[in-house]
Amino acid sequence: MKEKKTSRLLISAPQKSAGKTTVSLGILNNLLKEGVNVKSFKKGSDYIDPMWLKLASGSECYNLDPYLMGAEGCLDSFARYGSENEMSLIEGNHGLHDGMSLDGFDSSAGLANILKSPVLLVVNSRGMGRGAAAFVTGMQKMQPETNITGVVLNKVRSNRQEEKQKSTIESYCGIPVVGSIPIDEDVSIPERHLGLTTVDEMETAKGIISRAGELVSRYCDMGEIKSMFKDIPLNTDSKKRKPILPKDPSVKIGIINDPSFCFYYPENLEALRENGAELVFIDSLHDNSLPDLDGIYIGGGFPESFFEELSANHKFLLELKERIQSGIPVYAECGGLIYLCETAHFENKKYRLAGALPFEIGYQKNPVGYGYLSLKSRCQSRWFDEGALVKAHEFHYSKPLSANGKEPRLSSMSSAERYQFNVIRGYGIDGKKDGILHKNIFASFAHLHAAVNPHWARGFVDLATEYQY
Repeated sequence: MKEKKTSRLLISAPQKSAGKTTVSLGILNNLLKEGVNVKSFKKGSDYIDPMWLKLASGSECYNLDPYLMGAEGCLDSFARYGSENEMSLIEGNHGLHDGMSLDGFDSSAGLANILKSPVLLVVNSRGMGRGAAAFVTGMQKMQPETNITGVVLNKVRSNRQEEKQKSTIESYCGIPVVGSIPIDEDVSIPERHLGLTTVDEMETAKGIISRAGELVSRYCDMGEIKSMFKDIPLNTDSKKRKPILPKDPSVKIGIINDPSFCFYYPENLEALRENGAELVFIDSLHDNSLPDLDGIYIGGGFPESFFEELSANHKFLLELKERIQSGIPVYAECGGLIYLCETAHFENKKYRLAGALPFEIGYQKNPVGYGYLSLKSRCQSRWFDEGALVKAHEFHYSKPLSANGKEPRLSSMSSAERYQFNVIRGYGIDGKKDGILHKNIFASFAHLHAAVNPHWARGFVDLATEYQY
């Protein structure tokens, strides 16, 4: 064992929507302007915030999720991806102490303790005066206790409010207020039903990040914030955390990657490369044909926002169905599962899709599945071993429908071999099962992370290798 030092700071807040993403983007933007080599991380299983953090930092953003990855998995990922940088910024999710477990292990506070990271707390000033100090005190005292080293006030309405909150926090909490940002609509990122709008959908994304940088530079003390990044030793196993060199490519796996399907953990793509896959990126909205491939990966995203364009690309859909009928292995998550269905019902319209899975999809007003999934493999397959326990997450408003768009119809897939998983926690396909096995397709509402499922990439590449012959 040896000690590895990586300068780091976790940005959190007492509750969600306090402005921690704006502050994180602003800090990253300023560090990048200064020429600092900075890496960003996102606590939790989110896909969209990492896209914004990646754009702001100029390099890939990685997820750290104690619930999915455990403490050791978080340390592995942080050491692997953060060690070559001067600074690492971690953006928390939800509130500092929000999490699944009673002891807060999987909260942002829990992650801060795992990484021995100081915390910069972003407080939404709306509707508070001196009571802001009570808010911060609660964050300090709640278990697990964290090292909150400073506060940024956000959405401040007046100088009077700022002075009252600043003086009481510094007097009663014993930590400095290093910034006070006024309300600014120009830095707001529009939200949709799955969270923030992605950077690919917004022409103004770079402008929003630049504006966040200006606000932090003008209203925060960047010198103080930089001093909060601390080099605290972490115990690391250098052999375990040594980067894996990609094998020489032996198969080609197509990644459908466009605004419709943009949810991919970078670790999943890296795992495929490390196991010998050459990745070929494909645009389902504009490409008319598929290149020569040995496998296809269709991630999650927002197909419902692009049903008109996806459905109109007849040649691409037909060729995709033909490839699937030929036996090409396909791994499809959530949006990918939807894309492979016969048709989708959305906002009183019906859209024809790939038709590779024999059922239709409909959308509900409220989420059907939302949160972490616990799954148990019910059969042996090329993707997962029988009895394997799998952790994942889901967020979907859709579920299978019958031809009339009302009742679920999955009778054609009811045998034990047609579903990979029983659902222990969550919803999945129908509240009981998830992971459709059909031809060489694995299609699921579960989003899986390669760090939690280390054999997934090897199995995918093996299937692609067999398809070659």
